[in-house]
Amino acid sequence: MTFRLYDTATREVRDFVPLEEGKAGLYVCGLTVQSEPHVGHVRSAVNFDVLQRWLRVKGFDVTFIRNVTDIDDKILSKAEAQGRPWYNLAYDMKRELDRAYAALNVAPPTYEPLATGHIPEMVELIEQLIVRGHAYAAEDGSGDVYFDVRSWPSYGELTRQGIDDMEAAGDADPRGKRDPRDFALWKGWKKATEPETASWPSPWGRGRPGWHIECSAMAGKYLGPAFDIHGGGVDLRFPHHENEQAQSRAAGHPFASYWMHNAWITTAGEKMSKSLGNSLTIPAVLEKYRGIELRYYVVAAHYRSHVEFSFEALDEAAVGFRRIESFLDRAGVTEAGELPAAFVAAMDDDLGTPAAVAVLYDTVREGNKAADPAPYAGQVLAMLDVLGLHPADPAWGGSGGDDQQLTDAVDALVAGLLDQRAAARAAKDFATADAIRDQIKSAGIEVEDTPDGPKWSLA
Repeated sequence: MTFRLYDTATREVRDFVPLEEGKAGLYVCGLTVQSEPHVGHVRSAVNFDVLQRWLRVKGFDVTFIRNVTDIDDKILSKAEAQGRPWYNLAYDMKRELDRAYAALNVAPPTYEPLATGHIPEMVELIEQLIVRGHAYAAEDGSGDVYFDVRSWPSYGELTRQGIDDMEAAGDADPRGKRDPRDFALWKGWKKATEPETASWPSPWGRGRPGWHIECSAMAGKYLGPAFDIHGGGVDLRFPHHENEQAQSRAAGHPFASYWMHNAWITTAGEKMSKSLGNSLTIPAVLEKYRGIELRYYVVAAHYRSHVEFSFEALDEAAVGFRRIESFLDRAGVTEAGELPAAFVAAMDDDLGTPAAVAVLYDTVREGNKAADPAPYAGQVLAMLDVLGLHPADPAWGGSGGDDQQLTDAVDALVAGLLDQRAAARAAKDFATADAIRDQIKSAGIEVEDTPDGPKWSLA
């Protein structure tokens, strides 16, 4: 089956046909590093990490670019409120973001460009738009430059909106705009309220780029004027992605062939966000759950489905994943096998992870009933590897010497308790045997009595 994906531009599930055979160019809008990342933030990273893994399974040579917005109105505002330089805040939050990605085994992209490192490319792109008659410098002396939305007849095609039905762009003072919906490509430096370090020289005076021009310039630099897939959160469709597409195509660049958008994680029916005060930071969640469990919770939902976050649902996901790990422990298999055909079909159908996880559970169930679980365990490992959930992946920190020493130490302690329990049962001291069993169970360890002796696994 050909890999098919839902293109949010055409609103159809389409066969993926790359611009260049055997290669796939993927650009994903990363985060604006203004605050600590929360569960809603990392969903996009996990979803597109699964996409890049699946493209590679399908044999594509993937170039994956995921940018970082490190200059922005909100960054400047929050840094000022905290009494520190904007670049210090952006740097600290970028480090927090890196830690969150690593904790959930989000593989690094091919390159992760910073907006502040690509000002010359943005200025060049703005100049192209002015020459082609699609942008203009404000005449009010502000130093702002705007995209002229009415100069581009296709403006609104990504989200299927008419210009007159759109709200005014709220990214700059409208006094210098020809139309309230014109959006900022360049923002003149406001000497009275902004630090000089947050400005760069340009033909229009010192200033900084608008948000939308950043991604167009970085995508063009690393993937060329035309590339395969552009991704991001569904909340970016308008105005960000609409504006990206308009300004890129107005400059003569074909831009993205496919658009993919992941849905929100909500709390109480609302998008999880800092502004709503309902966000859950990754470090806080990881105090209660392992990173692999949180990733499993995110992966199990289809990327286009809105997820209502709850700790009860996360608890269920964690318990479900531990059952998979217990099966693998009992099977004792470490090498991945072949991917089941049903799993491949699910992933080929617009990254159908819910159906893929159902195949995973079915395989575990059959393996638990089989006299020889090894072939089933090999398939389970292959599926987990695709989803970024292989328990032995070094990214989870399970392959280092210290971790192995800890595992060996736990094994020795449990073995000692099991020996004491066996001795108590042999002496018919069942009260002591039961007390030892309860002690082991309270530590989150299940004991199974088998003909070959007791065996233990994480509950």
